[in-house]
Formats: sequence, C-alpha cells, structure tokens
Amino acid sequence: MSSEDPFGGLFGDPDELRRRMTEFAEQMQGAQKVAWADNAIKLAVDMTVAGINRLNLQGNAEQQADELRAAMGRIFPEAVTLVREAREGFGT
Repeated sequence: MSSEDPFGGLFGDPDELRRRMTEFAEQMQGAQKVAWADNAIKLAVDMTVAGINRLNLQGNAEQQADELRAAMGRIFPEAVTLVREAREGFGT
C-alpha cells in the first residue's frame, strides 16, 4: 500500500477518481442551477396567472382592457425580474 493511495488501489487510480468526482460535482451544480431556474420561471408564471385571476373586471371591453393593462403593469415587472434572475443563475 503506497502512502499516496490510502485505499491500496481499491478505487483504481486516485487521480482518475478525483477527476471523476470533480466532474460529478460540476454536473450536480449545473443540475441545481437548472432546477432553480425552472422553479423561478414557474413562480413567475404562477404569480402572473394568480394576479390576473384575482381581477374582477367590470365595465365595457375598453374599460376591462384598461384594467388588465394596469394590472399587468404591476405584475409583469416582478415576473420579468424573477425570470431574469433565473436566467443569470443559469448562466445564459
């Protein structure tokens, strides 16, 4: 048993094992970024849908359209921020 390989070659070449473990860790970090981005985008969509569903539109079509535009003016910037942060976290 060499002092460089405390496991006596049980796991093969120690340098190869280190390289594979590093690759595995990088893949896991990438998967976490994708999952976070997916969750942030889903939250943005859910938040937008929930906000629109809470509206109690009244009046004629033009008045309802104005109310929808006003609501989207409040909701959409928040959703865009979530998506932008998700994309930045994903590295795109």
